[in-house]
Amino acid sequence: MPLKHSMLLCIKNAFKTKTLFPVSKLVKDQIREYSSNRFVHTTQQSSLTAAFNTKPRQKLSFNLRKEDAGLFGIPELRNHNGFYLLKENVENSINELVNEALSPNRKRKMVEIFDSLSDSLCRVADMSEFIRLAHPNEAYTKSAEDCCIALSGLVECLNTNVELYQALKNVLETGDIIPIDSVDERVGKLFLFDFEQSGIHLDEVKRKHFVQLNESILMLGTYFSQGCQKPSSILKSQLPEKLQNCFSLSGDNVTVGGLFSDHYSDLVREAAYKIFLQNNKHQNELLDALINARYALAQLVGFPTYAHRSLRGTLADNPVNVMNFLETLAKEVSKKADEDYSAILKLKMQYSSNPQSCTVKPWDPPYYTALSRQERCNVNNTELFAYFSLGCCMEGLNNLFKCLYDVHLQPVEVEHGEVWSYDVCKLAVVHGTEGVLGYIYCDFYERIGKPIQDCHFTIQGGRLKEDGTYQLPIVVLQLNFPPPQASVPSLLSPGMMENLFHEFGHAMHSMLGRTKYQHVTGTRCSTDFAEVPSVLMEYFASDPRVLSTFARHYKTGEPLKMEIIHNLCAAKKLFAASDLQLQVFYSILDQVYHGKLPAETSTIEILGAIQNKYYGIAHVPGTAWQLRFVHLVGYGARYYSYLLSRAVASRIWEKCFKEDPFSQTMGERYRRELLSHGGGRPPQELIEGLLGEQPTMDKLVSSLINELEQEL
Repeated sequence: MPLKHSMLLCIKNAFKTKTLFPVSKLVKDQIREYSSNRFVHTTQQSSLTAAFNTKPRQKLSFNLRKEDAGLFGIPELRNHNGFYLLKENVENSINELVNEALSPNRKRKMVEIFDSLSDSLCRVADMSEFIRLAHPNEAYTKSAEDCCIALSGLVECLNTNVELYQALKNVLETGDIIPIDSVDERVGKLFLFDFEQSGIHLDEVKRKHFVQLNESILMLGTYFSQGCQKPSSILKSQLPEKLQNCFSLSGDNVTVGGLFSDHYSDLVREAAYKIFLQNNKHQNELLDALINARYALAQLVGFPTYAHRSLRGTLADNPVNVMNFLETLAKEVSKKADEDYSAILKLKMQYSSNPQSCTVKPWDPPYYTALSRQERCNVNNTELFAYFSLGCCMEGLNNLFKCLYDVHLQPVEVEHGEVWSYDVCKLAVVHGTEGVLGYIYCDFYERIGKPIQDCHFTIQGGRLKEDGTYQLPIVVLQLNFPPPQASVPSLLSPGMMENLFHEFGHAMHSMLGRTKYQHVTGTRCSTDFAEVPSVLMEYFASDPRVLSTFARHYKTGEPLKMEIIHNLCAAKKLFAASDLQLQVFYSILDQVYHGKLPAETSTIEILGAIQNKYYGIAHVPGTAWQLRFVHLVGYGARYYSYLLSRAVASRIWEKCFKEDPFSQTMGERYRRELLSHGGGRPPQELIEGLLGEQPTMDKLVSSLINELEQEL
């Protein structure tokens, strides 16, 4: 029974949405109404605001007899050696459950036993993986890593247990001892598919080959990811003298560790682009080997390509649908993207250090679009941050959730030893009538050694237990905000605020889910559907009616001027078409790499052809951008997922929340029809149930294009 690790749903720079909704007179009237009547503003600090706007202090325990609660309240984890005890407990539990599944006298449904297997593994494996990544104490990270490795071996044994596989397969083909419903059948088939993804239906020779290929893919992916981050070097003599001191010098070499996208000099950005993205023989070999190994593995288990294997069971379902979506989107966005490039060229001719340049180059858009957005906002960034203290943003989320779902975020005092860092805050998500729905641990502040990516981790999935009670979901949100100081709270940029809303979209997907099985709890659904709730939250974060309820100065309580809020939202709309086109290009490149590659064609040749066809800025000869495309490892054949999720979120916003982003009627419908089911029903059914229409690719493309055509 393959282990489903918790989804590490990370916000990456390439995955930033650029969405805006026009501010009509009706909307402006609504803003006045919402701002004056509907909310308790953050001028008076609530317990939630105070929890996040006050500098955390390490608490000392004066009760010497009181034992630590243990990490996450798990008594075994009062010290790091507890991981070894947890591992033994899991092994014993798994043995009992396997015996139950294979027993001729079993009393439970087979899928219930399998979900118990999955839950026993995931509650320890997912938590151990998080501690391995996030705990500041090396003893804990090492013990957690040992636990992860041991459980991976246990999972491998389960994956190759043919008797267990056949027991499940027989039940799904001939029926169980207790009649099963549609959810039971779907979850059972998901378990069966996971088995077959691991090659269990193959003969022994092919199974061994599968294991070898899988190990190679993991190793190649690790090495390729590491290479994506390494700096590039050239001889100093190959650069004009005036540019040499702009980069790090090492003997006779110039070393470049990034694209220098925010540098004012076109020449510096050009040099950085060409050096950092130059071809690298070793990295090229790794990528070729990774793509070939994935193709071989897919063929071995009966799929035409790796993309077919990766997309089975997703919202898109197959590569043909993905390419139909991307090709149509590419065609529809082309004209507006060209308008963006014309605007960028005007900016370049106005501000460039080389005003004679008459074309837009790949190193131009990040710099000039950021410049234009800054001008549109017409406000100093530092002044703007003061209106987005973390406490005020959290209160804004709280107000929104109260309106939509009748839930509030309640700070909970943590027990001694319960958290891995003293500045972690624990929240209970409390419904007005249902009580506590789950818990969110907020690990929000920068610290040395902490992973830099913003992520959502599932620690414990929700599920209906045998005694009729519900196992509450537990998640961690990990972000990297500046920590509060003695007199100044953590102040967020608009981008950080949007990230916060995005991550809470994932968290509320977990909290509001009430699935029967933990295997499909919350975010445990297909990648191209899992991002829908989080991207939808970006729409709320970009709506002036929502921003006006919490964007207030942390000292004075003064609301941010509506003119600035409008400009801030309008700035997000700028260059949305060219940004969208870039993501389409990336997504198509990913699909082509994981399809059936033309013989004797290099990844660089494919890159050049795809870029020149689908992106409005030509490929620069000699550059190999794909060798820095780290998402090929974690999102192989699924990079399109954010675009498709965004299209679905756009349609949900348009039909459910655009008229009133605080509608409890729509919020309850959204929870009932979509969020509550997690991955327990096919995503197509959930979307159709919410919107009353089938989510065809043409409709989803139209949603994204309609956004671009809205006036600023």
